[in-house]
Formats: sequence, structure tokens, C-alpha cells
Amino acid sequence: MDAHALLSAVLMGIVEGATEFLPISSTGHLVLLGVLIGFEGPASVTFKIAIQLGAVLAVVVVFWRTLLELALKAWRPGPERFYAVNILLAFLPAMVIGATFYGAVQAMLMNPYVVCFALIAGGVAIIAIERWRPRPTIRSVPEIGPLAALLIGFGQVLAMVPGTSRSGATIITALLVGVERRTAAEFSFILAIPTMFAATVYALWKARRDLDLSSLTQIGVGFVVSFIVALVVVRWLMSVIARIGFTPFGWYRIALGSVMLVVLALR
Repeated sequence: MDAHALLSAVLMGIVEGATEFLPISSTGHLVLLGVLIGFEGPASVTFKIAIQLGAVLAVVVVFWRTLLELALKAWRPGPERFYAVNILLAFLPAMVIGATFYGAVQAMLMNPYVVCFALIAGGVAIIAIERWRPRPTIRSVPEIGPLAALLIGFGQVLAMVPGTSRSGATIITALLVGVERRTAAEFSFILAIPTMFAATVYALWKARRDLDLSSLTQIGVGFVVSFIVALVVVRWLMSVIARIGFTPFGWYRIALGSVMLVVLALR
């Protein structure tokens, strides 16, 4: 792996870890960064999807107690079973629809204009929903309920459009159905584990013939860097989100999408 490939992997890992669990679209940031540093093409698409597993591992570390309780207690009646059922129901729409439209999603991952417009539209939606969302009535994941969990799952499907943000789509949908901010963030983070693991494994399997030792090394570097950065970001976000809300991220999305549209036009 040459110096440019190593630097690309490190930069991509930092951006993935920093943005995956914020409602600002990690995929959108990776696509735009790829344009700026010349890391584009089919191999880059596989790389961008694969290093998400590093961020997923960070969630496993942060929420290991919750995950252990689910593994031990979800088999019998109780709040842990409701928690697990809600995660499964929210995961199903992305699993079915994502596999069906995999090719179309891959094509959109190479279009930075799609990312810019999705960033701006998502930013406007976040600001509007934070301002006019219903009063929170759900304050823990087991309270979410099957219908609300499914609705959040269909919200997650919107994140197949690069620039939308998986965490943003799930959190905003959760706010709309009456989930309070911290619980919405926790649900989004835990839901990321099956969703991103399945998406990454599926993408690597589809691209298995194009992978070689060099690309696997680059993916490994990006994986480690994204894990370390995501670990810091997830812990920080869970400590401040109830206080700061999501509106600042909405304004950031609008600013980034607008600036990048100008950059792309100038290029």
C-alpha cells in the first residue's frame, strides 16, 4: 500500500468515525472527501462501506452492558424482549429494500450532486422537525412499540440515498413518533449494529472478486481509525444530545451541501 492509499485510508477512517453517528451523513462526507482527494471508483465504494464496521464495533463497546442484557434476557418476557423485538422490526425494512435496490444505491454512491442535495434537504427537515415535533411520550427503547419501530425502520430506508444519513433518518423519525432525544439516539445506535453489519458483509461479498491484499490492508487501516474516532464521538453525543438537540447539525448540513455544490460547479 503506497503513501497516498495509506493517507486516504486514515482520512476516510477519521471522517467515517466522526460522522457515522451524527445526523450529518457519513456516506455523504466520504463521497465528497473522495472527490477532493481523488479516491473514487468502484473500489472506493467498497472501502467506504467496509470501514463502517469499525464504527459499529465502537457502538458494541459503548453499549456492551445493554447488549449483554439483551443476549441473556431477551428470551423471556420482559423489557429486554420488547427492546430486541423493536430492533428487529426496525431492521427488517432496510434488509429487504436494501438488498432489492443494491445496484441503484451503488450507482448513487458515485454521484456527489445527489449527496449535496440530500444534505441540504435533510438539514431543512431536521431543523423543521426539531422545532415542531410532538411532545415526547416515549422515554426508553422498550416503550417504542411495534408500529413505531416499523416506522423508524422505514425512515432508515431513506438513508439509502447518500447524504441523507442513517442516524439522522432514524433519529428524526423517532422524534416524530414521540421518542425523546436520548432514547432516539440510543435506538439509532443499537439499530446500526445489525443494519451496518449486514450491509457491509453483503457489499464485501458482492465485491469479493475485486478485492486483493492491498485493498484489504487499506480497509483494515480505515477500520481501526474509524473505530477509535467513533468511540469518542458516540460517548460525547450521548452525554450532550439532550441538551444541545439536533438543530446545529441541520444548519451544518445545509452549509456543507451548499459549499460543496459551489466547489463541484467550479471543478
